[in-house]
Amino acid sequence: MEFGFALPGRGPLAQPDVVLRMAAQAESLRFDSIFVTDHVVLPASMARSVYPYSTTGQLAGGAAQDYLEPLAMLGYLAHATKRVRLGTSVLVVPYRNPLVTAKTLATIDQLSRGRLILGAGVGWLREEFEALAAPAFEERGAVTDEYLRLMRATWTTDPVTFEGKHYRVRDVHALPKPAQRGGIPIWIGGHTDAALKRAGTLGDAWHPIGLRPPAMLLPDEYAQKVKQIHAWAQRAGRDPKAFTLTFRAPMEVRPRGTKAARGERPRLQGTAAEVAADLQQYAALGVTHFVFDPTVPDLRAVLANMARFADDVRPKLKRSAVK
Repeated sequence: MEFGFALPGRGPLAQPDVVLRMAAQAESLRFDSIFVTDHVVLPASMARSVYPYSTTGQLAGGAAQDYLEPLAMLGYLAHATKRVRLGTSVLVVPYRNPLVTAKTLATIDQLSRGRLILGAGVGWLREEFEALAAPAFEERGAVTDEYLRLMRATWTTDPVTFEGKHYRVRDVHALPKPAQRGGIPIWIGGHTDAALKRAGTLGDAWHPIGLRPPAMLLPDEYAQKVKQIHAWAQRAGRDPKAFTLTFRAPMEVRPRGTKAARGERPRLQGTAAEVAADLQQYAALGVTHFVFDPTVPDLRAVLANMARFADDVRPKLKRSAVK
């Protein structure tokens, strides 16, 4: 099993020095990955859009908050870290010119010496699409599929020629290529039927966010969606066994000696033994890479939680893997 941590892109902790402190902690504790998130602008009114990962349908903290640009952050993190893998969770693919994005990502992969992961999504915020003059919101799925195919071609062929409905290019050199042979791995975000098809036919991994209304993406539902992904992979002539399963969710290890909160315990939140047992349930389904979100916007608490996971949970999982 591998473990990553999602760095805050917005909110009280979305400050460059704070993000770098968390990245350094992840590297020193030997987490396997760190991820940044993506929005370019947030509209003052989101009356026509529903945020899919909260019970209110709205982003916590509202729209008038700083939001760090993910590709710029990845460039800096490539210099500030040496070992930990770097990724987007997720980049909204239709927002940016695909050739420019492919070039930027290839450069970051070179700067990081082959440590980059592209977590890719279609987006959900109609008003943001309009503000960016991006392709039509209703076409975002088809545009994303095409852009991802173009990016793969850009990373693996030279010169590049691509004929699509939404983008065409003929006989151009797009260099340098990524440091990773075969290009940058693409982790497909989302849990809709369209996202599962995209993952099976185009992605190297599935990267769902586990926390979504009305509850966590539970193991039984996760397993059913994996079956759909594998079926799409087989239809596309791809090997399902070569596909990586990941899972992103809030995680908190309760300090030793503290009392449990009243009410139902959220998954991946509890004692070290409880968190380890939750992770093992998903690992039994084939999940090999977990990415954790902070549960509170407090730097000291986040750093302490990362350390408790490394010290108290990870050893339990290693012992279990040996049995």
